[in-house]
Amino acid sequence: MRNFYSIGEVLIDFIPLQKGRALKDVVGFERVPGGAPANVAVAVARFGGKAYMITKLGMDAFGDFLLEQLQQAGVNTETVKRTNEANTGLAFVSLRHDGERDFSFYRNPSADLLLSEKEIEDGWFEDGDILHFCSVDLVESPMKKAHIKAIHLAKEKGSIISFDPNVRIPLWNNPETCRKTILEFVPMAHILKISEEELEFITGISNINEAIQSLFTGDVRAIIYTKGAEGVELYLKGEVYQSPGYRVEVQDTTGAGDAFIGGFLYQLLEKGVRQETLEKILREHHQEVLSFANASGALTTSGKGAIPSIPTKDEINCFLQHS
Repeated sequence: MRNFYSIGEVLIDFIPLQKGRALKDVVGFERVPGGAPANVAVAVARFGGKAYMITKLGMDAFGDFLLEQLQQAGVNTETVKRTNEANTGLAFVSLRHDGERDFSFYRNPSADLLLSEKEIEDGWFEDGDILHFCSVDLVESPMKKAHIKAIHLAKEKGSIISFDPNVRIPLWNNPETCRKTILEFVPMAHILKISEEELEFITGISNINEAIQSLFTGDVRAIIYTKGAEGVELYLKGEVYQSPGYRVEVQDTTGAGDAFIGGFLYQLLEKGVRQETLEKILREHHQEVLSFANASGALTTSGKGAIPSIPTKDEINCFLQHS
């Protein structure tokens, strides 16, 4: 099996001890590791893949904690840099009664945004690897340039590029800058994951099919349209495959989409995907790939926090056998 790389933020999520309160009214928090790209790397590692995290952490206690958590989860941290120039990023999360979230981020800048293009190494990527990224670290910073270099290097080596915009408006100066930046990066990806809440915001098109078709630009070959508990639709050019969701008792939706895409990409790695075989593998194995990914996302919502709640491969297979 080839390697998986995730680039972007690794941070501390402070999860409230009380549900159903606005962030200003929460009096107690629990510290858990987070950051969407990190969640995906942990998912791939937990399922049995060889996952690497490309990021930068502060030389502080939170950075030490996150490095330790990644290593304990089986993620290779050789590609993690450290710095004294900024602190590790923090995110405070409030949970509504239905498990949905509000975020408040502390980074001005955080250490992850200081990863530079010079620190992206030419020898990291090979044919058949997967590089995954999100949009939180695409704000104007050295990290944005590091993303561009990593994507170009990986693609030249024959790696598959995966993009989950994972929109977080509070981290941007304004929503339009966020939208334009996402659209700038969409054509660089082979695989695009997008949620029903994000589709119209990103495309500006209200018709679902028209909006999805508008995203088949540049190198995009597969679009995964997620609908939460209602399941997912996988679009290839001229084709669509559907997979129903799974009902579970929801505690916290943090990291569910990350666990989903982690399960999806792990399945592709397990099947020996290459750039030239991506569509073929998805046509032949879409049901298996999507069921595994849906189960991964669903089971993650039954616990608190992202990384601690991501299930193992055996737990997913057991869940699928009894569903």
